[in-house]
Amino acid sequence: MKIAIFGKRRQSAEDLPLISALFDLLSRRGVFTVVQRHFFDALAKDLGSAPPVDDVFEADDFSADIAMSLGGDGTFLRTARWVGAKEVPIVGINTGHLGFLAEESLRDAHEVVDNLLDGDYFTEERSLLEVRASGDGLRHLVSGWAYALNEVAILRRGNASMVSVHTFLDDIEIASYQGDGLIISTPTGSTAYNLSVGGPIVQPTAPCFVLSPIAPHALTMRPLVVSDSHEIKATVDSRVPTYRVTLDGRALILPTDVTLSVRRAPFVVKVLHRRGRTFVDTLSSKLLWGISKR
Repeated sequence: MKIAIFGKRRQSAEDLPLISALFDLLSRRGVFTVVQRHFFDALAKDLGSAPPVDDVFEADDFSADIAMSLGGDGTFLRTARWVGAKEVPIVGINTGHLGFLAEESLRDAHEVVDNLLDGDYFTEERSLLEVRASGDGLRHLVSGWAYALNEVAILRRGNASMVSVHTFLDDIEIASYQGDGLIISTPTGSTAYNLSVGGPIVQPTAPCFVLSPIAPHALTMRPLVVSDSHEIKATVDSRVPTYRVTLDGRALILPTDVTLSVRRAPFVVKVLHRRGRTFVDTLSSKLLWGISKR
């Protein structure tokens, strides 16, 4: 088995011995291990010596059976970006905070490796958002990656007054959302930014998008769940000539005469889970879902 490993460059001091033990375990079990250059260099510096690996690669220039993300959900999102359309399954080992995507504990890494080598896991396909823009196009502005696994957020600029986001489902106008902006979320992203503004939690494999207004000016504006077979188009009115767009936190500024188009991407992100683990288990462990305080 060949595993490509990605990670955040700043790991906590208490996690470093566990990460070192994970690399030693992979080496002992005969796993062919390749590591992204940035992570490898940072890890070698923090550990005082290079971890036992078989190869080092640059950026997204790799091939593997499985990709492993060592970090939090932000690291998982970056890993999904590097994997791109390769559709290499990703397992997330959490060294961050809450960890909805990076759901495995670093302390359980031995069990995770055993499951991977025994084939005792299942793969879940997660949809992405593909974003396009009129004029110069969004793809160039975000360095070749115009996709989001969690959400696309259309936002007002800094301390500017509220924006109006005129939103269409295919050619049917849904609403003009007046406020701080609008989140277009995947089911995966429903527990991220979407959840913080009162959007619904959605089963990760559901074929839908969620539209959630941010601080809406009208109380009648509520989150809306739509089929992901549609294309969503949005134009923005603002007192300033630009607005902000983020794709999984990667921000750019666009002029208000640019129209955004959002649709389901032609490829998916494959997420690995240990058998027996369900979405409800993740909600219970991360959000104390269904636990009564009485």
